[in-house]
Parts: sequence; structure tokens; C-alpha cells
Amino acid sequence: MAEKFVNMSEGDFVNLAKEIVEKAKENNVVLRILGALAVYIHTEDPQIRNLFYTLERLGKDKPLFTDLDTVAYSRQQPLVKKFFETTLKFKPNIYVNTLFAYKRNIFEHPEGLFAVDVFYDRLEFSHNVEFGNAPGKGRLEIDFPTISLADIVLEKLQIHKINRKDVVDLIILFLQHNVEEAQKEQTIDASYIAKVLSEDWGFYYDANMNLDKVKEFAKTFTSEGKLTESQLSEINSKVDFLKEVIEKTPKTRNFENRAKKGTQVPWYRDVEEVER
Repeated sequence: MAEKFVNMSEGDFVNLAKEIVEKAKENNVVLRILGALAVYIHTEDPQIRNLFYTLERLGKDKPLFTDLDTVAYSRQQPLVKKFFETTLKFKPNIYVNTLFAYKRNIFEHPEGLFAVDVFYDRLEFSHNVEFGNAPGKGRLEIDFPTISLADIVLEKLQIHKINRKDVVDLIILFLQHNVEEAQKEQTIDASYIAKVLSEDWGFYYDANMNLDKVKEFAKTFTSEGKLTESQLSEINSKVDFLKEVIEKTPKTRNFENRAKKGTQVPWYRDVEEVER
């Protein structure tokens, strides 16, 4: 299946995506951006942002974005559908919206410029990343117009078969932001990440493997002259700190019981790509 990309300039796409989230807010809809665009929006340093291109996130000379990934609360699904279909005049993807109902909806830009993927309450791939199901009771209000930095990191760490683009996203996040044991603006909250992983051995196992891959890729990129030695040192330091916080955080009984079985039984969910 041929790759799909956003059919407009990156700058225009970023601005339009922000406008959509802002307009959703005006219509009392809590909508947040996730994925690569969330990483891009949180990367304000021009030199670090340039790494999206230097590290060839999707491959040489490929655009950065394939679509607009968002998340909302299921309690607001009727409002979300009305917002996209009536206010914005986007076209619903009947196949996906019927098949996945309250988990996921897709809406197509009226001129076919890109698709908006709306996930409800959680990302449900190799492992779950939970956001809550109602305004004022979940995690979506922590940041704007994206999900929180900790949730972006979890979104990437949950991938069982992580690929280059997601590792690049994590490298950029770690270079741009501090990692601390607290929820602060523009800071990756290590304590929340550790708490999520302390309840789920499978997620913990894959997250640790992926953090090691971040260090491996960063070392390779440095040997290729795409990262500096000081950038490599900074990435390693922040990854190591996050891993320390994860290790020292007390684990739940469910975690300990599942840990005994290890990798002898499947610890992740097989993910099938939805055809559009």
C-alpha cells in the first residue's frame, strides 16, 4: 500500500492543526494532538527541530507528516463528530467509524489534504496509554494543544517493534526537554512514566528495550556525524535518569506476578494497521 502524506506545506499543516484544536476548544470539545506533530510542536529550538530532517525521520527527502493524530474523550464523541462533520465539513470515514465506533474515528479534510485520526480515551496498540474518558477527569487538560510530554514519551515507548521514526522522535524530545520527577511545564515527568510502567510488566519490558534502542541509535547517529558528542552525552544522561526513576519506583502485585512468567508468554498486543 502506497504511503500517504499530508498534501500541504509543513508550516501550513502545523498552523491548521493548531487552529483545529483551538476551534474545538471554542466548541467545548477537548481535543489534543499526539504523534510526530506533537513532538514537532514541542520542539522550539531550530537546531534541534532540524534533526527531523538530518536524522531522516521517514526516510531521505520524505515529508514529516502522514496525517493528524489526535485524542479526545469518549464522553464527548457526539460533540467530536458534530464538530468535524458539521463545523469543519470534514468527511467521516464510514468504514473505520463503524468498525471501531467508540474507540477511534477518522475524518477526511474536505479537499483531501489530510486525514484526522481521533482516538478516544486511550491509545490501544502494543500496550495501552490511558487518558481518561471525561473532561476534567483525565490527562488531556495537562497540556495544549498536544498531550503532555510524558504521554508523548509513553506513546513511543509502548511500541513493541519500534522503528526509526519513533526513535528519532524520542531523541528529539530528550534533547529539547529536561526529565524530572515532577509534572512541570515543558518537562518530561519521569515519575508519571514510572508509575504507569510499575503497573504493567509487559509495557515496562518493552519500554526498557526501547530506551536502550534510543541510546544505540544516538550512538550510531553520532558516529555518522548527525549528532554531536555533547548531544549523545545529553541523551544518554536523560535516558539513564528516566531508567533509574523507573527502576526505583515500587511495582504493583500484578506487575510482580506477571514478571515471574517473563517472555515465556506474549507480553504485548499484536497490532494490525487500519487500512484507510
